[in-house]
Amino acid sequence: MKRALISIFASLFFASALFAQTPEEIIARMDQETNRFDKEGVSMVMDMKIPILGTFSTTMYTLGEKYKGVIDVKGNVTRIWSDGVTTWSHDAAKNELTITNATPSEDNKAESNVKTLNGITEGYDVKMKKETDEAWYFICTKSKGNTKKDDPKKMDLVISKSTYLPLSTSIKEKGITITMRDFSIGVTEEEVTFDPSRYADATIIDKR
Repeated sequence: MKRALISIFASLFFASALFAQTPEEIIARMDQETNRFDKEGVSMVMDMKIPILGTFSTTMYTLGEKYKGVIDVKGNVTRIWSDGVTTWSHDAAKNELTITNATPSEDNKAESNVKTLNGITEGYDVKMKKETDEAWYFICTKSKGNTKKDDPKKMDLVISKSTYLPLSTSIKEKGITITMRDFSIGVTEEEVTFDPSRYADATIIDKR
């Protein structure tokens, strides 16, 4: 009986070892999933924690060249849409709608927040900190050969075991912590398209 139990436990151990994944395999699978962002769209929340001032959150929806951002600053909500040509910004407190020409810097910033997730660990040494039933937790340290000045020295990365999507990424630079979280694949055209009929009573400020 004892020998049979040992045999069963040994079989279970070797079976679990076969299904164990290395950090490289997990990251590669995550990259496969984030490659879907461009075609299917992605939504996420970006938190910026600033000492004394607190935490400011932006919910972003991106699909192709279009994006929508919902910015919440201590209860004051601003919604921004862009189609790459025009940008609409609605201040809910003032009920003002500001229309401007889209600038490359605005589009690149919004787009880069999403595209940084494609190959996010390139130029980093990745080590697993811990593992739970729901997720893998990694610490990413900038490699010695990484000469990109804009890349942070360290980054925390949490990956979902069920979806292989990042649950969160977090960096801290000069006391400011930036966290991207709650990633979800799939954004509709309606979600990122400005609908003027919904803001017919707003004060229009056209700066084009």
